[in-house]
Amino acid sequence: MGLKYRINLLEELKASGYNTNRIRKEKLMAEATLQNLRAGKPISWANIERCCAMLNCQPGDILEYVPDEEKEGE
Repeated sequence: MGLKYRINLLEELKASGYNTNRIRKEKLMAEATLQNLRAGKPISWANIERCCAMLNCQPGDILEYVPDEEKEGE
């Protein structure tokens, strides 16, 4: 499985005053990045860094590593 989001980033950003309209208007993230977040898909390290700055948190607060069960048995 690999990395997954610990939190719903869009909800956390909204709670911190960054709704999607503001993010678009201030060009903080591209629309494709917002779509990836909605779908739970990965985003770039630059965007993770931007989210950390906006939420005043660390990457470990956003992401977690989940071992792949297949790899554990090898």
